[in-house]
Amino acid sequence: MINHTLKRRLESVVLPYVQMPAQYVGGERNIVVKNHADVKGKLALGFPDAYTIGMSHHGLQVLYSMINRRDDWCAERVFTPWPDMEAKLREHDLPLYTLETFTPLNEFDVIGLSLQYEISSPNVLTMIDLGGIPLEAEDRTMADPLLLAGGPCCQNPEPMADYFDVMVTGDGEPALPVICDAWLKLRNEARLPDGSFTPGEAGRREREEALAKIAAEFEFAYVPRFYTPEYVDGRVSGNPRNRDDVPETIAPSVISDLDGIPLPTAPIVPYVKCVHDRIAIEIMRGCPHLCRFCQSTVIKRPLRIREVDTIVDAAMESYRNTGYNEISVLSLSSSDYPHFEPLIRRLHEVFRPLGVNITVPSLRVNDQLRSLPELIGSERRRSLTLAPEVARDDMREQIRKKIKNSDLIEGCRAAFQNGFESVKLYFMCGLPGERQVDLDGIVDLAESIARVGKEVNGRNARVTASVSNFVPKAHTPYQWNGMQSREYFQWAHKYLYSRRQIRSVNIKCHDIETSLLEGVLSRGDRRTGKAIRLAWERGARMDGWFEHLDPERWWTAIEDTGLDVQNLLHDKYDLMDKLPWDHVNVKFGRTYLEKEQTRATVQLADMAAAI
Repeated sequence: MINHTLKRRLESVVLPYVQMPAQYVGGERNIVVKNHADVKGKLALGFPDAYTIGMSHHGLQVLYSMINRRDDWCAERVFTPWPDMEAKLREHDLPLYTLETFTPLNEFDVIGLSLQYEISSPNVLTMIDLGGIPLEAEDRTMADPLLLAGGPCCQNPEPMADYFDVMVTGDGEPALPVICDAWLKLRNEARLPDGSFTPGEAGRREREEALAKIAAEFEFAYVPRFYTPEYVDGRVSGNPRNRDDVPETIAPSVISDLDGIPLPTAPIVPYVKCVHDRIAIEIMRGCPHLCRFCQSTVIKRPLRIREVDTIVDAAMESYRNTGYNEISVLSLSSSDYPHFEPLIRRLHEVFRPLGVNITVPSLRVNDQLRSLPELIGSERRRSLTLAPEVARDDMREQIRKKIKNSDLIEGCRAAFQNGFESVKLYFMCGLPGERQVDLDGIVDLAESIARVGKEVNGRNARVTASVSNFVPKAHTPYQWNGMQSREYFQWAHKYLYSRRQIRSVNIKCHDIETSLLEGVLSRGDRRTGKAIRLAWERGARMDGWFEHLDPERWWTAIEDTGLDVQNLLHDKYDLMDKLPWDHVNVKFGRTYLEKEQTRATVQLADMAAAI
């Protein structure tokens, strides 16, 4: 059921005048187009970023295929349009639409958005507004779609709480279908005899009661309107519920049997080049390690795996349905998959004769790394990517990433011996207790690896040390710590650049303003949502792309909203303080995080005394 009227209008007055129009027309290989008259419910799966980013996101493909396997629901895709496309849609008063059927967003029952990156928050408002839906959740009636959010940014849901009806943490596969079904039932019960819905204040109250039923039924469904933040001295002192029939705290949604969840074996093949043009197969969810800085390892607990046969069979079916010549195995730490070596050998055995490359991101730095290059190498793979995070053993003990430089260096030696030509290393700057010697170690380690390349191949290897600015994220042991200041990061970056001596070593530091904004948006409370809206109203669009980001616009909006950045971002919390996200639970919970933070504090004191 394609909306040919809207499609023809787009083809005549919009698409000829925008860049890369192929990203707005749908029709790709393996899309699912259903007649809306033949289904009971309609879901728009949205990704608040450009098509080329959203189509590279494995989670979108998983949920799309899962819902479309059902006969009674359809799932269609929508992405944030680039500013030129947005301007044309507004110029001709045309709505944002899904790619499968050119249906406006406000005609769907549910809109599910995956919140992956805090800086992209204004894109959410662009999509809601262009979709013809009231921006604020409290202004909607049952005539409007349910606005549902998932993804890592929901670990602190408060900055975007005003704009969503329901927010979910944890795994999307169990939560999405049951919420969709429950909402569809409530929506159908609310229809008037002529099929319309109650308008005005009565309609808004009706929607509120329907959402209360969702919140009461599902422990993982956070409905922000039922929780009212309280403040003392400019900080959140609590987030109590404002009605008794909803839970006090929210639990994560969790899959118990990952192997029983079907993989998407007919992923959509875009017409345009995307960030990742390959088959992605998730082999494991969760991580066996408990690094104190890492939010992902907390929110993806417990550790769950897929069987080797499941993975290989899904990879072959995906290959037959797409023709891609590269398969990437995905997890937080792929080489920690318990059957890693037999899996990779089996994949090579099956796919090398077909000319298909196997890539393995997220490698663990341990003694296994010494044998991995021979296992994962290929004619097309010439660069090894590793994440040591820090460069000194005592700091690694502090962050609980138990790796050794000797394993890292010997693993790189094995990589150079197996034809690898370059190494990319990921480090962090600004961790709690960081010292000048920790910065020295980043450059020293990168240059040591470059020299190993010379020992093997006669010339210094190309080594890139990519240094990110540490943001203490919600639900990690470091959540009580403040973020380092702008001045500190400016000094640290300059110092790192000054220490480099080998030309083949490249030091790349992340943009400081972007990191500070990420800190504000990830650690903020509900008042932060007002700053997001103000920045959006003043033109913030596609700010996840560096060339579009205007930091001054953000800092002005934050100041005009009355937010205290020092208090919000840089000042630490005491261990017993309430945090803006405390009402959202994770596995193990706050007790575990407090214990880890206490241990970290003791270790930091010992490190400082040892200098």
